[in-house]
Amino acid sequence: MAFESLSDKLQNIFKGLRGKGKLTEADVKAALKEVKMALLEADVNFKVVKNFVKSVEERAVGTEVMNSLTPGQMVIKIVNEEMTSLMGSETKEIILRPSNEITVIMMTGLQGAGKTTTTAKIAGKLKEKGRKPLLVGCDIYRPAAIEQLKVNGERVGVPVFQMGTTHKPVDIVKAAMEHAQKNNFNVVIIDTAGRLHIDEDMMNELIEIKDNIEIDNILLVVDAMTGQDAVNVSKSFDEKIGIDGVVLTKMDGDTRGGAALSIKAVTGKPILYVGMGEKLQDLEQFYPDRMASRILGMGDVLTLIEKAEQVVDEQKAKELEKKIRKAEFGFDDYLEQMEQIKKMGSLEDIIGMIPGMGDQLKGAQMPDEKQIGRVEAIIKSMTPEERRKPSILNVSRKNRIAKGAGVPIAEVNRLVKQHEQSRKMMKQLSGMMGGKGMMGGKKGRFKLPF
Repeated sequence: MAFESLSDKLQNIFKGLRGKGKLTEADVKAALKEVKMALLEADVNFKVVKNFVKSVEERAVGTEVMNSLTPGQMVIKIVNEEMTSLMGSETKEIILRPSNEITVIMMTGLQGAGKTTTTAKIAGKLKEKGRKPLLVGCDIYRPAAIEQLKVNGERVGVPVFQMGTTHKPVDIVKAAMEHAQKNNFNVVIIDTAGRLHIDEDMMNELIEIKDNIEIDNILLVVDAMTGQDAVNVSKSFDEKIGIDGVVLTKMDGDTRGGAALSIKAVTGKPILYVGMGEKLQDLEQFYPDRMASRILGMGDVLTLIEKAEQVVDEQKAKELEKKIRKAEFGFDDYLEQMEQIKKMGSLEDIIGMIPGMGDQLKGAQMPDEKQIGRVEAIIKSMTPEERRKPSILNVSRKNRIAKGAGVPIAEVNRLVKQHEQSRKMMKQLSGMMGGKGMMGGKKGRFKLPF
């Protein structure tokens, strides 16, 4: 998970500060020395770290903080604010023209950063917002790239304009613009060619497109796992062609976080999106304040709610609530809830967004895809009646289900027990909440499906 190592180190440092009733200047300086080392180990740019620590120290070593009732908390608050400022303070979005005009977005980046997939992801996001995007395949050096764009475009329901590999990219874009005007597309997203490293040919090709077509947004896609290399690539692209924003990919991998914490400070360009997985919906808008909270172990409830609202059907949630109240929560409902949680992302990421939960569950083994797959196999090996009425599951039925799912009977027993415990707990919770809905509530408010 992104930032896991850095987050663990920072949380341990701040735990020591919280434990002290009164802080001295020496305490703060010692803690910030550890913070400095943790950031450097996370591959954050040295100058950025130096300025960050200096800013925090100037604010933290003061009478107001030292004499406050919770000096440790005050220092953490300052670190949170400075980290948010470091990553850009405000959330930036792609600048779009009025819907009756065409917005042109040029996607750039090195080969292997995930540019083509990200291009389709952004098209999908803009389509959800009511725009009519057109993807343009300009990677004429990799025929597979155009095919990949077509496949991903189809998945997000966005058409692709392409002229094969024999025309110059600038001519393809000119033809695409004519096609967009005739067919009422209001966003044109150009997938340009990437290289293994920055070279003159690639830059000249991008400059030629920029000189002949009015580009509204030049976005650079960089691999977060490359750390400071991602920052250096961003700086080079900005100096040579000028970029408007950055998309960080592979943030769900074992990234140390240095790129996310350095890019804005080094280039002055905002991070617009972060890629959190391979699926086409795994693209999140970048919120500096939410990312700072995640890094510092404070959770990210707003993103969690947004993710949940995207996958939860309100009508189904109300129906489920009625079943819970009547203790009719069966295995079909259990399966449906699991599907909704899977759509929200990995369980580890979801738990990390709940304040305090990440710390509580540290070291606990998270269910992996195989375990979840086994649970699905067990439930799907039940008859419709068994799924509706788990109380009828006797030993012979459980043996048949275990054989059908290819698992030991102990796993079936464990699942039945977990389901019963969940059912009782949810019924109790429902009773405690009285007339107020667990899943529904007023418009705009949301209760999680688990």
